[in-house]
Amino acid sequence: MGGPINKLTDLAIKNAKPGTTPKRIADGGGLFLEIRPNGSKYWRLAYRFGKRQKLLALGVYPQVTVQEAREGARIARDHLAAGRDPGLLRNIAKAANTSENTFQAVAVEWLEKFKHEWTESHYKGISGRLRRDLFPWLGARPVNEITAPELLACLRRIEARGHLENAHRALTNAGQVFMYAIATARAERNPAADLRGAIPRPRVKHMSTILDPRQVGTLMAAIDEYSGSPITRCALQFMAHVFLRSKEVRFAEWSEIDFERQEWRIPLAKMKGKKRDKEASPSAFHLVPLATQTIAILREAQALTGEGQYVFPGLRGSKPISDATMTNALRRMGYDKSDLHVHGFRAMARTLIRQELGFDEEPIERQLGHAVKGPLGAAYNRADFIQERKKMMQAWADYLDGLKAGAKIILPGAVNLKI
Repeated sequence: MGGPINKLTDLAIKNAKPGTTPKRIADGGGLFLEIRPNGSKYWRLAYRFGKRQKLLALGVYPQVTVQEAREGARIARDHLAAGRDPGLLRNIAKAANTSENTFQAVAVEWLEKFKHEWTESHYKGISGRLRRDLFPWLGARPVNEITAPELLACLRRIEARGHLENAHRALTNAGQVFMYAIATARAERNPAADLRGAIPRPRVKHMSTILDPRQVGTLMAAIDEYSGSPITRCALQFMAHVFLRSKEVRFAEWSEIDFERQEWRIPLAKMKGKKRDKEASPSAFHLVPLATQTIAILREAQALTGEGQYVFPGLRGSKPISDATMTNALRRMGYDKSDLHVHGFRAMARTLIRQELGFDEEPIERQLGHAVKGPLGAAYNRADFIQERKKMMQAWADYLDGLKAGAKIILPGAVNLKI
């Protein structure tokens, strides 16, 4: 099948007069000359790609001759026949000649564009990982030229330090940068996708915990009798009662505590893994019902730290208590790392509330700050199980008191406690 029938000649183009609005003179096969009111003449190729009508700029006449414009149109049609968008290829080629197309430039642009959707700690983690582990070797490279082996070499350096989890996170972040480069027409493919399985998975860390009810009673008594800092003692008691992540407890602020409602409202931005929903209110929070005993713990802490920002500040007062401080307190009580980790309070409560108190999984998971997956997820998020969680939190506090006092172990099915 022959090519397009060409209609334009240099004589015809020279004789073409501009009008009051831009006008087009067709050459054939989608190629045309656009004549502006000021007399400027531009070569354009009209084409369709992905069900969309597009235009490709091919230069200005007479700098680009009729023959050169037709050759450019022919090359573009060849790309189209092979399933490639000539306009996208043009943008990639143009960007490849500028500093805006380096891996570092694209990554920084991506970070700034999406940082408002992340918590500050999440943003710092990603940016630090990129600057420490990827920029020194890939930062100055054109993003469209980076190969999978080059990226793998960076990941191997992280792996050699024994940080497998960070290596996988760096791979994920690199893939996000490459996908952004593709979306902004600065790359054609994502080399990170070729490295699935190239780095071994880190072993899952199981936080040591205590699940024997009698030993839990001993633990709670040991915390009550802790002779160190009273703030540390209150923090550990509070951890056991609310069983949230240690960071969420450590960064608790007095402004978040409502004594009258017996509630702790944690801003979603402070919750692990809670990316801000664009449609959610900035004031959205995770609600934690507080049992009577938990309120008593807070009242004791309030007498010590109520004038400051944090419920459980460190020794200097301007920063929250550290994980190490609480961990060291457990060690002083005789619990080593194989017995109990500071994060083990979560697993302890999750298991015993389910097995010993008989509460359903949904309110437990909500209290832990987890999202519920599956068909119950939508209804779960709407209902929030707040009334059930209030009962559960009071039942859990009563249960801990009973264990501490040496009371009988509550058997499964004891969910119908009078509270």
